Amino acid sequence: MHTFQAYRLSAGEPAPAAGFVSLRDDELSPGDVLIKVAYTSVNFKDALAAAGRNAIVRQYPRIGGIDLTGTVVSSADPVLTAGTPVVVHGFGIGVDHDGGHAQYARVPAEWVLPLPEGLSLIDAATMGAAGYTAALSLDAMELNGLTPSAGPIAVTGATGGVASVAIDLFAARGYRVSAITGKAGEADYLKRLGAAEVLPRETFGPGKKPLDKALWAGGVDSVGGETLAALLRSLQQNGVVAAFGNAAGPELPTTVLPFILRGVRLIGINANSPMPLRTRIWHRIATDLRPRHLDVIRQTIALKQLPEALAQVLAGGARGRFVVDMSA
Repeated sequence: MHTFQAYRLSAGEPAPAAGFVSLRDDELSPGDVLIKVAYTSVNFKDALAAAGRNAIVRQYPRIGGIDLTGTVVSSADPVLTAGTPVVVHGFGIGVDHDGGHAQYARVPAEWVLPLPEGLSLIDAATMGAAGYTAALSLDAMELNGLTPSAGPIAVTGATGGVASVAIDLFAARGYRVSAITGKAGEADYLKRLGAAEVLPRETFGPGKKPLDKALWAGGVDSVGGETLAALLRSLQQNGVVAAFGNAAGPELPTTVLPFILRGVRLIGINANSPMPLRTRIWHRIATDLRPRHLDVIRQTIALKQLPEALAQVLAGGARGRFVVDMSA
C-alpha cells in the first residue's frame, strides 16, 4: 500500500473545493493496473473542471488530470508487467475516473498504452492529450488528401497546447504554417516552433460574405465559433480543416457554400480514440511524427505549482504545455 499526494476536487458552490490531500491506493477509482505517475500535464479541460465549468465533473471527489505517463507498479494484465513505461489519456480519466494529478493512478488495463520505444516519459507527457490531438489532426487531414504542395496551413489559437504541437508537426513535414494568435508578443516563440508567419486573430473575425478570398489549403482549429466559420470561408478548393475546440463557443455561424462550392472538408477530431487508432498514432509520434521542439513547448513545474498553472490556463495566459513533474 502506498501513501501519496494528490490534488483533488470536492463538491462545492459555485466552484469545486480543491486542495492537496494524502491518499492511499485503495482510495483511488477502481482498476486493475496501478501506475506510479512520473508526469502529467495541465489541459484546458483540466482547468475547466477545476473551476466547475461546463459540468465536466459530475461526481466528487475527483482527481483531475486527463493524461499521465509513468511506470506500472502492479497489474492483472500479463502484458503490463511491473516497470513497463506507459501513457494513459482519455477514457474518462480526470473526469469520471481519478486522473493524473496524483503521484499514483489506478485504471483498467484496456486504457493503458505501453510507451512506444524511443519516446521518453517526459516527452510523452508533453504531448499528452493535447499533442495526441495535434498528431491525430495531421493524420486525418493527410488521409483526406492534404499535402504540403497544396498550400499554407492556418493554425488558430496558436500559443495553446494543441496548436503549439501542431505548428511543430506540420512545419516538420514541410507545410508552410500561418500561426493565428491574439498574443503578438509570442511571435518569436511561434516562429521558433516553425511558423512561417504570425497573424493577428482578427484575421479570422466575423464576416458578412459566405465566402472570402481563398487563402489556405488547410486549418487546425482549437477555437470554434466565428474563428472556425471565418477559416471555412477562406479555404482553398478542397481545403481541409481539423476542428477540436470550442474556446469561442460551441455555435458555428456558417453556410453550406464552402462545402458545396469549394469542396471544403470539416473533420471533427475526438481524441478519445479506440485503442487500435491510438496505438497507431502514438507509434507515429515516436517515429515519423516525432516533434522537434518539445523542450521549447513545455514548462516543467512541481505538483505544488499546479493550482497556479490551472488558473493561468483558464485565464488564457499560458503558452505551450505545463508538464507536472510528480517527483518534484
